[in-house]
Amino acid sequence: MNSDKIIISPSLLSCDFARLKDEIEAVEKAGADWLHVDVMDGHFVDNITIGAPIVAAIKKYSTVPLDVHLMISRPERYVESFVAAGSDILTFHIEADFNPGWVVDRILKAAQKHGREVQIGISLNPDTPAANLREVIDLLDMVLVMTVYPGFGGQQFIERAVDKIDDILALSNRVLVQVDGGITSENIHIPAIKGATSFVAGTAVFKTPDYAKAISDLRENARAAFGGGNVV
Repeated sequence: MNSDKIIISPSLLSCDFARLKDEIEAVEKAGADWLHVDVMDGHFVDNITIGAPIVAAIKKYSTVPLDVHLMISRPERYVESFVAAGSDILTFHIEADFNPGWVVDRILKAAQKHGREVQIGISLNPDTPAANLREVIDLLDMVLVMTVYPGFGGQQFIERAVDKIDDILALSNRVLVQVDGGITSENIHIPAIKGATSFVAGTAVFKTPDYAKAISDLRENARAAFGGGNVV
């Protein structure tokens, strides 16, 4: 899934949940490439958000891929329900399970069972080194680099976390690198210069009066930084 374009994935965690259908339609019309769905269980992280039934509800109204981020303990117990609910990209944390290869296998089997194509990602917390991916990197479509500590939106961007992008791409130049946490149009160039092409943005989109301008600014600033502007 290595991408030759900039992907903006607005995080629905920052939208108005009382107007969820309208928010989905508005942000897609504004140019969102994916929709990022943050799933938190109150165990792996302190916050609790949504589960598979809400993902299924979002899927009914979404016309772009659902980028589902599992911030949960024991992800192997739940991946089938999230595949069945309509996840197009399913990412779990390497810190949440001692056998990430087993989780990948569960996702692949669930995708086959439900007749769906699902891209697989693993997320790294700010202090988790890329070397932890060595045994599973060839099984992945995407690596998600957290630039905040997972659990709550609106945190400040941790710049040092992007340094591991060099190490990720040294392990595999095939995977897409996504960055999540405190991303704004003012700092998106920092991970883009390193080689990230997919960016999660919540507050930077949904807390602005003009979603289209917010997404356009993010995309253009990332494009200008990535490879000297050679991304489409």
